[in-house]
Formats: sequence, C-alpha cells, structure tokens
Amino acid sequence: MITQAGAAHPMALAAIHESAFAGGEVWDVGFIAAQLGQPGVFALIDDAGGMIMARVAADEAEILTLAVSPDARRSGIGRALVMEAARIAAVAKAARLVLEVSATNLAARALYRGMGFVQVGRRKRYYADGSDAMILALALSPFVSIS
Repeated sequence: MITQAGAAHPMALAAIHESAFAGGEVWDVGFIAAQLGQPGVFALIDDAGGMIMARVAADEAEILTLAVSPDARRSGIGRALVMEAARIAAVAKAARLVLEVSATNLAARALYRGMGFVQVGRRKRYYADGSDAMILALALSPFVSIS
C-alpha cells in the first residue's frame, strides 16, 4: 500500500534507500529529513519495501530518488510509486516529470522506457563510478484526467 510520507517517516525511507543502494550512494535519515523540509518536496512509501522522493517546482517535477528493497523488486512497486508521483505532480500543475538515471542501470532504464519516459539529455561521467546520467522526461498531460 502506497502512502504519503511525512515527518514521521525519514527512518523508514532511509532504511529502504539503504537496502536498495547498499554499497552505493545511500541517503541517510538526516539528509532525507532535510529534503522533506524543502519546498515542493514530497515522498511516498510502499509498506512492501519501496520509496520515492520527488519535487515540484513551477511547471516541472523531478524524481529525486526511487528505491525498492532487493526482496521486493520486480513486483510492480517501482512502477506504482512512479505512477503515483506522476499523478501528484500533475495535480500540482507540473507539465512533465524528469529524472536522472545511470546509463549502466539497465533495469531502471527499462522501467522508465516502459512507462513512456524519453531521453532528453545526458550528463557525462555524472556518477561516482564514472557512468553517465541519462536525463529522462515524461509528459504529464495524460495524468491530469486521473486526478
């Protein structure tokens, strides 16, 4: 079940993030709490082991992070979280949803491509491992009718 995360959820969000990015760039409780305090930032949590944080600024929304625990992957949680974040962003009048994903993260790229995201840019050697970041975008106009 997906619920909106708030001030009481940084520990749970951080635990999911750590499980998903073990050995990578993990967001700790303090960082997540600070992000939740920023204007336009919202988070969703799935009690089966997924979380997403996004930000709406003017007419654009951005996925800041998406994490699904390893034991909950390939169950539709990531897709459901992105869909709900897109719906929330559309209701907030964002015209598109953008994100950055490592060019080496084939599973995430397949998820986003299957949802209709298209590549709109690339940042060379963006990540600590030297991989490029692919900038992807999704038009949110179809989500307006869902709200």
